[in-house]
Amino acid sequence: MATQDGGEGAVMDTETEAKPKEAEAFGENEEKADAESSSLTDAGNATTQDSSISNGDDADDKQEMVDLKIIWNKNKYDLKIPVDSTGAKLKERIHALTGLPPAMQKVMYKGLLPEDKTLRDIKVTNGAKIMVVGSTINDVLAVNTPKEVIQQEVKAEENKKEPLCRQKQHRKVLDKGKPEDIMPAIKGTKERLPTVPLSGMFNKSGGKVRLTFKLEQDQLWIGTKERTEKVPMGSIKNVVSEPIEGHEDYHMMAFQLGPTEASQYWVYWVPAQFVDAIKDTVLGKWQYF
Repeated sequence: MATQDGGEGAVMDTETEAKPKEAEAFGENEEKADAESSSLTDAGNATTQDSSISNGDDADDKQEMVDLKIIWNKNKYDLKIPVDSTGAKLKERIHALTGLPPAMQKVMYKGLLPEDKTLRDIKVTNGAKIMVVGSTINDVLAVNTPKEVIQQEVKAEENKKEPLCRQKQHRKVLDKGKPEDIMPAIKGTKERLPTVPLSGMFNKSGGKVRLTFKLEQDQLWIGTKERTEKVPMGSIKNVVSEPIEGHEDYHMMAFQLGPTEASQYWVYWVPAQFVDAIKDTVLGKWQYF
């Protein structure tokens, strides 16, 4: 019986020992499953977190970018844009920044920026300053309409008077004759402003004068031998002109720098083909290039 009892005890002990091992194995499997589940959850959270962080334009992220400083109406804007964007695309981005419609923009970078070329083509680099000149539609309506009314009233008044070129104050300049170094003129045509200053003309005192249109600064530079006056185009109230009798391919032109006609700055022998472009530029009727 002792032997049997001992045998039974050994069997029972073996079974007792086997059960904890099975429990341990089960516990280990549970821990592994929990670890795998935790890893999958962490990976899922990481994916979700990465997805939430990456909220930019994936297309732009893959392109070479350039940082620009946009300057308009005394305001500065930072703009990051693909270097292979065209001038037209840049105008759209400027519109989004400033509210200035592309058709009303003059974008300047080493001259007028072409719409069909890319920023890479014209060698725009990081930190480049892009000058924008132009007025919103509301500004144009608020500012230009009164100027147009004034211009019409002045023109009507001039029609009642004798031609300007016959008036004594102008005759003393015109009687000197056409300057030898005046720029060539073409009657009956309209051209854009040249890229060089208009030179060789006379002012009211009979001295030589040149006109430089600084579009990127929205200024008209009136230069003489003695000095150069930088006049904001927005401060010029009106521009009047009249063909010179006997030389209709040239005009005499006045820029009204103050509230009355007494502030008119007269320029003589302005080539006729540039007269409309001068008026449109100074009075805010932007040319479309």
